[in-house]
Amino acid sequence: MSSRQRAHKATTRANRQARRPREQTHEPQTLDEQTGLPTHLVEAVRASAGPLADTIIAGWGQERPVTMRVNTLRSSLADVTRELDEAGIGYARVPWYADALVLADDVHERDVWGLNAYAQGKVYLQSLSSMLPPLALRPQPGTDVLDMCAAPGGKTSELAALAPAREGVHAARVTACELSAPRAEKLEHNLAKLGATNVQVMRVDARRLDDWFSFDQVLLDAPCTGSGTVSLHDGHAARYLTPELANRVERSQRALLDRGLTVLKAGGSLVYSTCSILPRENEDVVEWALARHADCELVDVALPHAVAGEDTDDEAPLALPNRLPGTLTVCPSRLYEGFFVSRIAKRG
Repeated sequence: MSSRQRAHKATTRANRQARRPREQTHEPQTLDEQTGLPTHLVEAVRASAGPLADTIIAGWGQERPVTMRVNTLRSSLADVTRELDEAGIGYARVPWYADALVLADDVHERDVWGLNAYAQGKVYLQSLSSMLPPLALRPQPGTDVLDMCAAPGGKTSELAALAPAREGVHAARVTACELSAPRAEKLEHNLAKLGATNVQVMRVDARRLDDWFSFDQVLLDAPCTGSGTVSLHDGHAARYLTPELANRVERSQRALLDRGLTVLKAGGSLVYSTCSILPRENEDVVEWALARHADCELVDVALPHAVAGEDTDDEAPLALPNRLPGTLTVCPSRLYEGFFVSRIAKRG
């Protein structure tokens, strides 16, 4: 999924999950001359990132290569790379995730669509940043796992692939929530294609899950503004990424995280992530939730990242500074979309 498609998905999903009772209108916004993006967004980034704001803006301007995940529910790395070699498609491994591949700069998504591996669900087109939250959650076989905002299913199927059955222990039981009927159908289609048979789809608003539900692990990749995935002079963001959208998604994020921590079992863990780089959607939401849930605490996401503000060799994301130790805010770059990942544990 391209950065532009992901940004469109983020704002569309945000509007659906935090929608208002009447049809929303989109008045023309004041745009920043340098970036072509809403002025309020650029000002918020400059206020929160300080001297790294220009690095973020440069990242928004990058054209990212196609990246994908080998679906180990259907295939293996050796099988997939063999087909890529036969098709003449160049690729590079990702040191921090054996199942991730970065395709050569001259490869387009349509080149992957024609592969048998794609048709048979052996690979899934997915950004590197979006692979991070399931890795941070570290789902375990034999556990009950909740994916609160699951469509279109990339992270859901990754959760299933990370916790398969092993001797004496069944695969993790994954419950995937999706309120929108069309998106739930797409989710079910993708999960079937990818062989994620240990996933049950619930067509429900995850903010209203009953208290009697209980899960060992929870993934909340929350609806957001998509501020980490926008592109320079992005017409969609210029129209839809409004202050009103930011207000609505923040309310939705808080409600979702509050519910996720409520249905999390004692001794369990929850990963909260967004494809935004704005503190109001990330650190602010986490701090608010921790204040409401005294039995919960932040723990280190334990993901690969560079020291904030330093250059990287492109193998690991550049971490932007934030005020919550152990959390990760990924800077937009040539390989990575802007993303936030945090991990919360409920004391037993």
